[in-house]
Amino acid sequence: MSTSDAVAIFAEGTFEDQILEMAGYISQSRPEPERAPYVQSIKQTLAVKPGQTPLSEDLQRRRVVFADVLGDVKGLGEGSEREIEGFFNLLYAHLLTLWPIDSPETKKRLSDLLPIITSSPVESATTTKYRVLSNLFNTLPRQSALRLPVYSALLGLASSSDELHVLQLSRDDVQKWLKDWEITPAEKSAFLKVLAEVFSNAGQPDTAYHYKLAHVRSLDPASQSAQLAALDAIATALANPAVFDFDPLFKLAAVVAARSHPLFSLLQIFLNGGLDELHTWQRAHANVSSTFGLDSAQLEHKIRLLALADLGFQNIGQDLSYAQVAAALQVPRSEVERWVIDGIRAGLLTGKLAQPAQTLRVTRATARAFGPQEWALLVKRLAGWRGGLAGVLDVVAAARRRNDAVTTAVAPGERQPETPGEAEVAAVETNG
Repeated sequence: MSTSDAVAIFAEGTFEDQILEMAGYISQSRPEPERAPYVQSIKQTLAVKPGQTPLSEDLQRRRVVFADVLGDVKGLGEGSEREIEGFFNLLYAHLLTLWPIDSPETKKRLSDLLPIITSSPVESATTTKYRVLSNLFNTLPRQSALRLPVYSALLGLASSSDELHVLQLSRDDVQKWLKDWEITPAEKSAFLKVLAEVFSNAGQPDTAYHYKLAHVRSLDPASQSAQLAALDAIATALANPAVFDFDPLFKLAAVVAARSHPLFSLLQIFLNGGLDELHTWQRAHANVSSTFGLDSAQLEHKIRLLALADLGFQNIGQDLSYAQVAAALQVPRSEVERWVIDGIRAGLLTGKLAQPAQTLRVTRATARAFGPQEWALLVKRLAGWRGGLAGVLDVVAAARRRNDAVTTAVAPGERQPETPGEAEVAAVETNG
């Protein structure tokens, strides 16, 4: 369910008419004997006594009357989806006009109303709840800080119903909202943390990891919360079988600030170390692996794939023997093909296996990190390609010179065919 910019809700009739309309709807959820007396009590609060200021001119009294009605809302109510949606739209119209939109009073009343909507026990009402909350979100101005709790309620509803896809939430949406909403840095960080948790629970680890990095980035690097979030992000990156690029982590100040933690040293191993270094770390920090839920077999699998990527990057355009691959990965030669296929599936390299020759021809590979060594290797390859292209240009230039010499040798008045095909056509015409 997509959300858009703010929309206006128009209500017809006088204040008294609208309040009585809402009271009538609320009464439908009460036992039959209580319905008429409830509506009658609301009529009495609306009555204007002799000498009393009309409600249209008495803002404070209108607030008191509406607050009483709002306090009687205990759920979605008993009505059709259209009736429920209309009731809450009317409720929002008064709530957002009787008090300044981002005032503490409005925020308090909205905070009380949101859980009433999301926890309503009405059966088969999830879709209606989405509509009611989305209408409120879109009714609020684009910059309003109240959009945060409303969308948080939508997230909670979608997450608890395992329907996160209904929201059609994109990263661009989140980036735009956090820029527009007039909320504190702490509130932005809390929202990003919620997003990470929601997507993690929904089985979308890549999206969850994106928001974890954004959450770490939003915190004060020197704070305790940033340190804890940084360590959690490191553990998530190491445990995620699809994450092989660790450079984004090293660009986070909070991660660098955690360099004294054993988890940071493990991250460095995955950036430029190997299987032997991993085994050494595991023996020294078994408790750390347990604390952060890191599986030894998964870590070993990942470090071997990274070793394969390294080997491939150093030998692009060349043939690697199975023996070379097996030595680099510390696996039997019989398992080389399986590991190469895993590396290709992970997007770390591409190539062609030649079973009879027991070789791997590497056509592309990803570097674990791009440092001086990788730059030097790239410069060497570019120089080789440049030399190859120069050789091709020399061959083309020589061919042109030979062609020019043949053209010059033709007798005056004779025409030299421009192409072999043209010469063949000329011969056929002469024979004819």
